[in-house]
Amino acid sequence: MSRLASGIDALARAQQAIASAQTIEQLRQAQAVVLPLEYGLSIVQTAQLIGVSPGWVCRLRVKFIEGKVVNTDAQSARGGRKRENLSVDQEREFLAPFFEKASRGGILVAGEIKVALEAKLGRSVARASVYNLLHRHNWRKLVPDKHHRQSDPEAQVEWKKNSGQRSTTSVKAGQRKSPSN
Repeated sequence: MSRLASGIDALARAQQAIASAQTIEQLRQAQAVVLPLEYGLSIVQTAQLIGVSPGWVCRLRVKFIEGKVVNTDAQSARGGRKRENLSVDQEREFLAPFFEKASRGGILVAGEIKVALEAKLGRSVARASVYNLLHRHNWRKLVPDKHHRQSDPEAQVEWKKNSGQRSTTSVKAGQRKSPSN
């Protein structure tokens, strides 16, 4: 037999929250409190009704009973850079000299940036952190084109036409030379 749901003192507050909910998260949180207490549903049944996992129903209930309403503003939502080394503005300021050098025809070298970043932070960082930093600021790795910028396609076609004929003694695909005895 499962134990009875706690939080009877929050029931009236949860019923009011259902009526005044502005987001689906707030509605689910209030329903996670009301459904077990008012209708005697289990946590699993409540989870099926409101469309979340049983563990999440428990979290929603506990937070509501503690007086914490979920997602009242956009900043309390999950996600974001929790372990950032520098803010985005500080990163932009840090990368400015490197980008300036690259814009004047220099090459952006991740190894140099890594050394400078380690000096600024006072600890070692992974090379991937440097590439992630560059990616956040719209840097992309340039690779050579498939053809040279100064090539002349017309001259190449002309050369192919006039470069001499292919050897007629070459073996065609699928044929063998007959052995000479």
